[in-house]
Amino acid sequence: MTEHLHSPSRRKFIQTAAATAIAAPFIIKCSSGSPSPGGKLNHACIGVGGMGWGDLQKFKEDPNVRIVAICDVDADNLKKASEAVPEARTYSDWRELLQKEGDKIDSVNVTVPDHNHFIIAFSAIKMKKHVYCQKPMCHDVAEVRFLTEAAVKTGVVTQLGTQFAARPGDKTAVQLLKDGAIGKIKHAYLCSNRPGAVENYRLVGPRPAQGEQPPVTLNWDLWTGTAPVRPYAPEIYHPMKWRAWQDFGTGWSGDIGCHIFDAVWKGIGLKPPISVISEVQKSWKDSPERRGDTWPQGDHITWMFPGNEKTESELLPVEWFDGEFYPPQEIRDLFKGEYPAESAMLIGTEGAMLIPHQELPVLLPEDKFVNYKRPVFEAGNHYHAFVVACLGGPKTESHFAQTGPMTEAILLGTVANRVPDQLLEWDSVNLKFPNFPDAEKHLRRNYRKGWEMGGF
Repeated sequence: MTEHLHSPSRRKFIQTAAATAIAAPFIIKCSSGSPSPGGKLNHACIGVGGMGWGDLQKFKEDPNVRIVAICDVDADNLKKASEAVPEARTYSDWRELLQKEGDKIDSVNVTVPDHNHFIIAFSAIKMKKHVYCQKPMCHDVAEVRFLTEAAVKTGVVTQLGTQFAARPGDKTAVQLLKDGAIGKIKHAYLCSNRPGAVENYRLVGPRPAQGEQPPVTLNWDLWTGTAPVRPYAPEIYHPMKWRAWQDFGTGWSGDIGCHIFDAVWKGIGLKPPISVISEVQKSWKDSPERRGDTWPQGDHITWMFPGNEKTESELLPVEWFDGEFYPPQEIRDLFKGEYPAESAMLIGTEGAMLIPHQELPVLLPEDKFVNYKRPVFEAGNHYHAFVVACLGGPKTESHFAQTGPMTEAILLGTVANRVPDQLLEWDSVNLKFPNFPDAEKHLRRNYRKGWEMGGF
């Protein structure tokens, strides 16, 4: 495995970075909005298949929610959802839903493939509707910045779909980091090596030379949305493997990264990174056809973040590993049990902390912290917190002002994947790579004709 942190170019950059201006994040506040008439939230579900089915169930369970409209481009998904909420009006086109339901709804959830997150969420926010959006917030870095600023400006309630942020594991990890349980943070290693992930999500391609007629139940043009026109092909796009394609998804790091990063970001209080570099699967890097169309089946991304009062030095390296790339063996050996496939390991001046995904964190070495008094948190409901905020309660824990900058950083990793082995210095204020402008074309897509967004 290439040790990017110790390469000559990286050492030179680290030595000079402290003397350069570090871009500060925009100053943002988040309003909780005003109560909905009658004390109930009139809600619309946009995307009700797959994860959308799960999101619909969560909102349906909340006694303070009235699901009044549902939308999906797949008639089979819509039929199933309509049977679950027969009182809801049905739509296949989200644009028609917003147009006809604009004065009848207070909020929407956006649970569709990544490439259509921004256009739907932004359209709803412009109408001053509260938005729950699945992760990652958007497909592109520029979209995230624009959507975050729009949400802050309008004051709507927002929530990113990092539902584990409401659970005791992540809450405990955040508090332990804030309390300095392991001292000053020196390094962070994040990974997602879930068994089967490569096969189920990314082992696709090349794109078939000939497409097929889509099923009569699927509106392929609406599903394609902002992305380039592509012939329909069974199995490789809808309903699941779209994450593998650059047109539609953001790869494994973009999908799962928001979950693994969340507690680390909040606990340390990270700000935008000043650089990013990626090492990728060799067979993907050596294939122009795959590189132009799909995401690699493995990547090792390294960000350099500006340090703060929680870190040992002026710079904090954070590394991500997935697919065929794993955290260094000496890091995994710090935990005596089976190293969690999805987790974050933070190395501090006074010890280490392992955060297994969805579980309580472990302080290491365990015998040193056996008597350490850990905070105790009750499990929360991420969806209910959104509803409460929409009805005038406290702001959400994953509002866009909080998660937007984090999502930007994660998606910078997908940009780095497309120019592997190239150190990218990041100017967050201006959305620029001063040392490698050629990579800036990956910060924002051109939407296909008819799907352009005014003002963006």
